[in-house]
Amino acid sequence: MTPHSATSLEQEDFDATFSEWLDANPRKFFLAEENGHAVGMLNLMVFERMPKPGTVPSRWVYLGNVYVRPAFRNAGVGARLVEAAIDFSRDIKAVRILLSPSPASRTFYARLGFQPAEALNVLTL
Repeated sequence: MTPHSATSLEQEDFDATFSEWLDANPRKFFLAEENGHAVGMLNLMVFERMPKPGTVPSRWVYLGNVYVRPAFRNAGVGARLVEAAIDFSRDIKAVRILLSPSPASRTFYARLGFQPAEALNVLTL
């Protein structure tokens, strides 16, 4: 795969790049529809922790790419999508859900129970 800048991807290149990304990063997708038309989506990546003797295996979830079409925002679509993702994560017995909110979305996620993480470390490259 040849590296591309976000502004240089032509549709043909984007399709191939997206397909490679999806194959390398299997995700669970959630879709919100109205009258058979997509109005919002999000995806989850489930991470299985390496098993260790004497411990119960665990997993965690990364929530990403939440998007609601502008005409459907502020009507509960995004909240219902995230709530469905939370329910799914509970069903698979995930121990946590992580995300990287934009400054504008922090209050949205806070209303749904997400809190800033203080127990994680990050190296920004």
